[in-house]
Amino acid sequence: MAIKLNKEESVLRNELIYAGDAKAVNIDNVLVNLFMLLKHNGMRPRQRSRVKNIDLDTFQRVFEKLEKEGLVSGFSENKEATELWLRSNLANMVYRGNLDKEKISSLRPIHLESYRVRNGPQTRDYNTADQVYLMLGANPTVKEDLKNFLMEGWDDVTSNINISDGLDVDSLGLLHIIKNFNPGFLDTNSSLNQIKPLLDTQAKLYCDDVRRLLVYKRKIPRNVIVDYLKTITSFHLSVYVQKLVYLLPQMIEKGTIYCPDHWNIVIDATDNYEGKMAKIASDDAANLTNSVYDYVKATFQINAALRRLKLEKNDSANLDKALKVLSEKPEGFEIYFETQWDNLYNSLEEDDRELIKDMVKYEDTYFDKYIQLILKARGAYQYKYHVQLIDNLAQKNTERGFMSQGRSKKHPRRFVLGTRLLETIVQILVLEAEDDQFKTKTLSIEELIENIRDRYGLIINGLPEERFKDADLNTHLAFKENVESFKMKLRQIGFYNDLSDAYILQRIRPRYELKD
Repeated sequence: MAIKLNKEESVLRNELIYAGDAKAVNIDNVLVNLFMLLKHNGMRPRQRSRVKNIDLDTFQRVFEKLEKEGLVSGFSENKEATELWLRSNLANMVYRGNLDKEKISSLRPIHLESYRVRNGPQTRDYNTADQVYLMLGANPTVKEDLKNFLMEGWDDVTSNINISDGLDVDSLGLLHIIKNFNPGFLDTNSSLNQIKPLLDTQAKLYCDDVRRLLVYKRKIPRNVIVDYLKTITSFHLSVYVQKLVYLLPQMIEKGTIYCPDHWNIVIDATDNYEGKMAKIASDDAANLTNSVYDYVKATFQINAALRRLKLEKNDSANLDKALKVLSEKPEGFEIYFETQWDNLYNSLEEDDRELIKDMVKYEDTYFDKYIQLILKARGAYQYKYHVQLIDNLAQKNTERGFMSQGRSKKHPRRFVLGTRLLETIVQILVLEAEDDQFKTKTLSIEELIENIRDRYGLIINGLPEERFKDADLNTHLAFKENVESFKMKLRQIGFYNDLSDAYILQRIRPRYELKD
């Protein structure tokens, strides 16, 4: 069935709700494009089309030139080792390891200027970096602090390297490459600065996590900080999308963006597909995927309301107006959508009209019929790619992620806790704010579990939860096993040691001490 939607009707993306497209997203590409947005204050400059494709030979020619100028030594005698260093430490690649297909996408995002050296088609982020930039806008001080940290080692006025900042070898090598590139960018008029993130509390939480990670910038190597930043950014993007799936239909129903946020998920820390916890965690993951279609429908409804009001998707105030009109349905609202419905319905073949008529026979208004027609045309496509987006942002089946899925249908998606994500979260939670400064503190297992629940909505011990108040014995045993497995993960990453029988000594201890 061919339903002829125009461009405005078929596009789901709405920056007022979520700035990115539902596509397969690579978090390294997101950071590279985020650095570009930070450098250009929310604008995406266009790269000149004359820029040639960048490959490893390009980087090697740069180092040959640097050796001739006396800025580096030993390159010509160690070309093989240098190539391995370039491949593993400085370059991001697509199809890595496939010699016929692999290409450099960009420099690794370990410095703000990394975006200058990239192959555009291989570094697409589908506007996901726009969403991160909007979230950082919830705290301009943190955004500026992050920008200053990422800019360390580079003098933007003279375009020279400042070695007094104590750069590591990878950052120094990267800056030498950047210094020898001048791809040229063209200014654009697009800017994100009029838009505020829809979930303001979630955006502020992300900013606070970034702020806490930057506290370690003189304690932890730069590349480790950037890795933590990458992990927590991907985590927050996934949580943001999941909360949108949960909250947006409620916003439509209530006509306001101010809805209580009771979102939470159960985390399986046991790493056992067949364990007791797997069923509980997979039920929460199934609830998420089952709710995606309602989220897609809610977004199409808001987009339709914005078209009816002739409002653009570039001002957050317009979203409030759209929700209000969807709630109150003023005079003339239905007439507009009757016309839109007639145009689409009359463009169908006779047989298709009968199918559509049967599909919408229970819809009371022309607006609802019109939305159902759009969903018929685009709903399945958007559902598929939104599930893929959530998988990618949740870093499914990786140590940075909090979602896992087996190859068998018996092992569906479930929420888990990768060790690298757990390490990042613990590094954040062992910090305590005092007089606008941070210091480290120890935590008991119970305190850490409670903090993770209160701060992020991740449930490890669900017995205190209202929804498990009437839980059976198997559920009690499942959560007990989950807590023990969580302790084991903490031992694996070196934060927990319970060799002593004294309960007071069984605490999470910071890896890096900060006293003031």
